[in-house]
Amino acid sequence: MGCPFAGRIKTVAYLYDELIKYRDMDYYPFHMPGHKRRLGGVVDPVTFDITEIEGFDNLHHAEGLILEAQKRAAGLYGAEETHFLVNGSTGGILSAIGACAPSGKLLMSRNSHKAAYHGVFINRLEAVYLYPEKYTCDAKNRFDFPEELSGEWNGPVRAEEVRAALQQEAEIRAVFLTSPTYDGVISDVRAIAQEVHKFDIPLIVDAAHGAHFGMHPDFPENAAAQGADIVIHSLHKTLPSLTQTALLHVNGDLVDRKKLRKMLDIYQTSSPSYVLMASMDECIRMLQVKGTELFETFARRLRGFWEEMRDLKRLNVFHADDPSKIIISAGRSGLSGMELAGILRETYHIEPEMAAGSYVLALASVGDDEEGFSRLAQALRELDRRMYTQAHQSSDNRINNQKEPLDDKTRETSEAAWRNTDIDRNEICMTIAEAEMGQQRKARLEDCENHVSGEYIYLYPPGIPLIVPGERMKKELLHQLLAYRERGYSLQGMEDYEMKYLRIMDT
Repeated sequence: MGCPFAGRIKTVAYLYDELIKYRDMDYYPFHMPGHKRRLGGVVDPVTFDITEIEGFDNLHHAEGLILEAQKRAAGLYGAEETHFLVNGSTGGILSAIGACAPSGKLLMSRNSHKAAYHGVFINRLEAVYLYPEKYTCDAKNRFDFPEELSGEWNGPVRAEEVRAALQQEAEIRAVFLTSPTYDGVISDVRAIAQEVHKFDIPLIVDAAHGAHFGMHPDFPENAAAQGADIVIHSLHKTLPSLTQTALLHVNGDLVDRKKLRKMLDIYQTSSPSYVLMASMDECIRMLQVKGTELFETFARRLRGFWEEMRDLKRLNVFHADDPSKIIISAGRSGLSGMELAGILRETYHIEPEMAAGSYVLALASVGDDEEGFSRLAQALRELDRRMYTQAHQSSDNRINNQKEPLDDKTRETSEAAWRNTDIDRNEICMTIAEAEMGQQRKARLEDCENHVSGEYIYLYPPGIPLIVPGERMKKELLHQLLAYRERGYSLQGMEDYEMKYLRIMDT
């Protein structure tokens, strides 16, 4: 009998082989995970990839090793109770929303990750939105904000806006806040928690990008110490732990902990990876044993890097509240974020975390070594010199194989739009659940102005929806989306991966 797979095997690239090849290249990761492929205690995972055998406890009924590991994590972060998450912060977000807002309304920051919207849908909630402050170059901000990024950035959510929303809206069961944001902007969690608790409801903070907060004076305070009832941290984003590893912390008596554990049991796999749990426990041990040393070295390297960036002439390199989030803007040169990321990747073999609008985000962590910071600083200084020289040699200051400028007709409607990455107020016509479950039809994206979307559209990363099912597509947003598509950005959330069609409500 012949091989049942004979004739089916094609010459393809296998993921494992490609990872091995990439590992052996010299690309430097200024992106997550925070171990940066060099710092961490987990080696040769196949040899200890087990199931729930005797003596190794069970995540869903933790009484021994895993319970003690979770207690160590709680102690490090100052939480009353901490749970391991083996499918990232997503599982924690879904569990927190399900436990705290099983019905009614959820007051949530509009720049939340898509997982929060999925929690709204699953629980058939009505979302009431908190819109972050829009940063502009003339605003009084906590950090130096470059003029070319004016209007591109989401700032913090203000406590007074939370108070006003809670006073106005009945049936709000919980508040969901994102702090820090993907770009490193924090809201005043302590002040917001005080307002939320006046209404005897819990505050959930998606602090996925802030697991390193509170570990050193150079970084902001941790949300778990600021009065939040549930805080969700992605260890893998900014600390030396494997991808998918996260923590959920609980404080106070406003959260039904029995229901929360039930939700965690529902949203997490019944076969949790011991490799991932061991990675979390090793990360906690590393921080307990030598966290002071690691973070002091990290802070010193960051300070040195920021000092080197002070005299750039064409690039604008800065950070928001979190100094480990490196924002690189080339707006003064006319480059888009994607073009700038391409130069860093192809010319300097530096892989950034994200490109959006006219800037690039690079993530630094305790896993970065002196070589990494040196390579990034050298690349940015050299690129800045080239930009400066070209700007004085030619009226065309674009460099090295960039796309041709948009034609005049397209430019008129989209040149400004593609730079706008902040979250605007879309008209809400129905709940997410009503839209997701309602009658829909497919339409060309260009023809969707004033129609109610039946799908999400977001750039990934960071996964913050630009439009949500049930929201009306306004002209400005449509131009923004078309401009992103024109410039090669990947719009996700749509059923059509080619980004030509959007499902709209058949009304």
